This record gives sequence, C-alpha cells and structure tokens, in this order.
Amino acid sequence: MIHRAFGADAAHSAAPPLPDSLEVSACYRYCEALARARHHNFPVASFFVPDPLRSHIWAIYAFARVADDFADEPQYKGRRASELDHWEAQLESMFHREPPTHPVFVALAKTVEEHDLPITPFVSLLSGFRSDLESPRYATYNELRSYTALAAEPVGQIFLYLAGTRDPALHRLADELSSGLALANFWQDLAADVEGGRVYVPSEDLAHFGVPGSDLAARRRSNALRDLIRFEVARTRAVFVRARPLVDAVGDNIAVEIALMWLGGMRILDKIEAAGDAVVHRRPRLSSIDKARVVSRALAWRGGSLARRGRRRLTRGGR
Repeated sequence: MIHRAFGADAAHSAAPPLPDSLEVSACYRYCEALARARHHNFPVASFFVPDPLRSHIWAIYAFARVADDFADEPQYKGRRASELDHWEAQLESMFHREPPTHPVFVALAKTVEEHDLPITPFVSLLSGFRSDLESPRYATYNELRSYTALAAEPVGQIFLYLAGTRDPALHRLADELSSGLALANFWQDLAADVEGGRVYVPSEDLAHFGVPGSDLAARRRSNALRDLIRFEVARTRAVFVRARPLVDAVGDNIAVEIALMWLGGMRILDKIEAAGDAVVHRRPRLSSIDKARVVSRALAWRGGSLARRGRRRLTRGGR
C-alpha cells in the first residue's frame, strides 16, 4: 500500500535528487519530495494530520516508494532482487542501531525510535514486493489477498502505530482498509499493469466471466469484461464496508485522514464501475470536484463521530 495502499498513480515524475547532507531535517524533506513526486487518489499526509506525524508518514512512504521502484521501474531490470536485498540489509542495520548512510533510513531511524515501531511490517512489505517479481498472476482471490496482506496491510499497521494505536481489533480493521485500497488500485490500473505483464485479476474470475487473458492484453472491450469489473468492484466495496468502523474508532490525530482514505477509495470504485470495460483503455481518476466532496464528507463524518464520542463520555461520566 504504499504504492497500492496510498493509491499511487502508475505515472509519476522522476525521483528528487539526494540531499547534500544527512542532517535529519534534510532527510525528512527528501522523503516528502519522494511522496510529492507521485500522484495519488488522495494526499499522502494531508494537512489534516498533525504536524508532528506528517514527517513520519513521509518517511514510511519513502521507504516503501523506493522499494516499489526497485520492483517496478525499468532501470532496475536485471537487478531488482539484489536491490531489494540491499534495501532490506540497510533496514536490518538500522534496527541494529548502525548509523544509516541513506537519507530515507536516516529519517526512518528517527521515526522508528520516536514511535517504537517494530521491524516486522517493514519486512512484510519487502516480501510483498519480492512476490511481484516471482508471480505476476494469481489463480484465486485468496492468493490475491495473501499478496495484499504483505504488500498493503503492513502500511495500515504502521500508520496506526504512528498514531499510538496498538489495539489488535483496530489493526484488523486497518488491514481491511489497506487491502481494499490496494484492490481498488488494481482495478484502476488494470491497463497499465497488463501492459507491464501483471494481471491482478484472479484467474478463477477471468474463467468464470469468460474473459480470456488475451482479451486483456489486446485491450478488447466486451460485456463479459464489464460484468467482471462490476463483480470486482462489488467485492472490493464489501472489504471497505468491513473496514468502516475504523473511522469512528481511531484517535482524533488520524481520524480525518482515515476517513479520506475510506471515502476516497469508495469514490474511485464508483469511477471504476462507471468506466466498466473501458478500464482497459483509460485509468479512472478522481476529479477536483470528487476530491473536494471527499474532503467535505470526511470532515462532516468525523465531526459527527467526535460529537457522538463526546456524548458517550458525558453519559458515562454522569453515571
């Protein structure tokens, strides 16, 4: 997620130049520049996130963004696995308190220290990126969800850690939201992924709806493909519905951001369904109006949630 969980666009500008020094603030600025170099369905670390958390989110994003580039970008062809191995080795060195030599790890080390983050979700993310190198196709939906459990769900877990939330029940909800965002991004980026040799639509679904893989490769539109997209969107909406209680349950410091993710993901699903079989030709996007409506609804939703929470506290206090 992060690439998938943050709804990253398939097209993006070049990575920013490395900073002149490894001073922590310069390294955080570099991480921010990495985040801003790629377009997203919704902002990474929007201004609704408290300032103290924003730079830490950029550090997390940068770690995953660089690893994602190793797995995806053409300049790393032929050395993708070795680059990921080297990235993981730097991660392990950082957790062993060895001085980082890369700006991303300088910033990440500070973030890990301040928020007592475990290494496990970071390693899981890298395992997800490696699986992209090993298997560009998934036979079943369960296999696809096993992939998102590695390549997307750790981002939601880290996000909650940053916010001070370690409740396992809330982390399970965050897993659903992260996988939902990743699935939405798969259907949104169907054309680009197929062109790159990756098919995230489960083979069992292609067979059930009678859509040959060759039709995807040829970008051939059909009623069968339209039905397939409608099905994938409906199933992904169900994942979002399971994640919905998270917005009301998380702390105030990330509540609006979580609401933006949930509402933005649901809105892009509407766009994908409306595009139907045309997704093999063009990538559905959120317009400026769509984004404004998502922000407005997120603020209204969270405001109502805060009011309800306050009333419950007053009621408990009066007993």
